[in-house]
Amino acid sequence: MKFEFAAAGRVVFGWGTFEQVPALAKEFGRAAMLVLGRGGRHGDALATGLEAVGIRTVRFQVGGEPTVAMVDEAVARARAEGCDLVIAVGGGSVIDAGKAVAGMVNQSGTVLDHLEVVGGGKPLDAPVLPFLAVATTAGTGAEVTRNAVLDVPEHKVKVSLRSVHLLPRVAVVDPELTLSTPPEITAYTGMDALTQLIEPFVSHAANPLTDGLCREGIGLAARSLAAAYHDGRDRPARENMAIAALFGGLALANAKLGAVHGLAGVLGGAFGRPHGAICARLLPFVMDANIQTLEKERADDRALIRYTEVARILTGDPKADAREGVAWVQALCEELKIPPLAIGSLGSAGSAAIIAGAQRASSMQGNPVKLTDGRLLEILERAD
Repeated sequence: MKFEFAAAGRVVFGWGTFEQVPALAKEFGRAAMLVLGRGGRHGDALATGLEAVGIRTVRFQVGGEPTVAMVDEAVARARAEGCDLVIAVGGGSVIDAGKAVAGMVNQSGTVLDHLEVVGGGKPLDAPVLPFLAVATTAGTGAEVTRNAVLDVPEHKVKVSLRSVHLLPRVAVVDPELTLSTPPEITAYTGMDALTQLIEPFVSHAANPLTDGLCREGIGLAARSLAAAYHDGRDRPARENMAIAALFGGLALANAKLGAVHGLAGVLGGAFGRPHGAICARLLPFVMDANIQTLEKERADDRALIRYTEVARILTGDPKADAREGVAWVQALCEELKIPPLAIGSLGSAGSAAIIAGAQRASSMQGNPVKLTDGRLLEILERAD
């Protein structure tokens, strides 16, 4: 057995921990770029706290999914302002943008030179800026991952800037910041978190450390996602989902993902839909396809046993079989009002392009079985 486990240098979790960010940042620099969401939420409070400890601030707002052009713009500004520290406060898109900025400020060239799949894939060979991530949604777990997912509109795909050096120095997870998340976003981000717990658990790269995180996280999400969706002020449910998302980020960073994310990256780039909504819609159909393929080709495979375990955690029934886990996820998606993909206008050529892109995606390489193009097409048709 061989594996490695990498995570943020420090994880600070708990109610009210957002207030600790200035003190945590003080040791890393004196000029911080604050990467914030479209509305700039929490920016004023954070800037005030940082300035009180001697840190000058420059703000950059991310209006939607981060693009290559957006990151290049932020990097140019960070260089011009002499920033030596990056702090991102937001959901996955904001954190990924901040992560990419921190990674690129000292590199030569543009971010495209270093991107996977459609870029040059060059390693980050210059020191990255210290980066602090503050999560405001319980979803992507980006606060503890080593990649930044960026939209490349000219290629109609989302791909990663990836390096172990992109891991945040400090990740702050304060459930208080998630209380105002609207039900729809709670559903999408929560289903992304659940997907990022199930896929690493059945991945061929699973290891004992990620297994424990996934088992605990799946149980937390099973008990709490619907509760947080129906009542956003349910503090125990919000706390559980914040932990589940954190665990999902740690798991995916160290045990790979699967076909849900392989397809979602391409679909998100092509249609601009929320990543979590795409993952939620695909999850039960990918689970079903994997289970069917395993039953037919490798009935004694560990992954099939894992899917049975997932079903038992989700349903609370110690006798549940793998397919009952699929049914449970489908029922949850209905309860959360997850919309269909609505990509029927693609046609055969469009579907083929989506599938080809998904087959090349790094996430697809973690899937427990090799899914044929025909099987992926069936997934898309069922999810449409």
